[in-house]
Amino acid sequence: MRFGKKGKLTPRFIGPFEILERVGPVAYRLALPPSLSDVHNVFHVSMLRKYHPDPSHVLQWEPLELRTDLSFGEIPIRILDRRIKQLRSKTIPLVKILWQYHRM
Repeated sequence: MRFGKKGKLTPRFIGPFEILERVGPVAYRLALPPSLSDVHNVFHVSMLRKYHPDPSHVLQWEPLELRTDLSFGEIPIRILDRRIKQLRSKTIPLVKILWQYHRM
């Protein structure tokens, strides 16, 4: 669905949204999320684009072991990189770590 201001770096389309029904020969009613409740849910076909499924859009997830306060423990797996940042009067060690539930 086409939405928003024109600009070089702004996304021109948002979605995908489910089509609920065909309203007329050139209009469709969409199921919009609550964040777009101020927007009318019937759109002309020129405002819509076909969604082409892309396997890169599907995220792989791993089951998390949640605590009672709904947080999870981040366990470091290995150190990926080390650097020392030199400021005027002191040095700061920087360490890049691979965590258990994060991707590289």
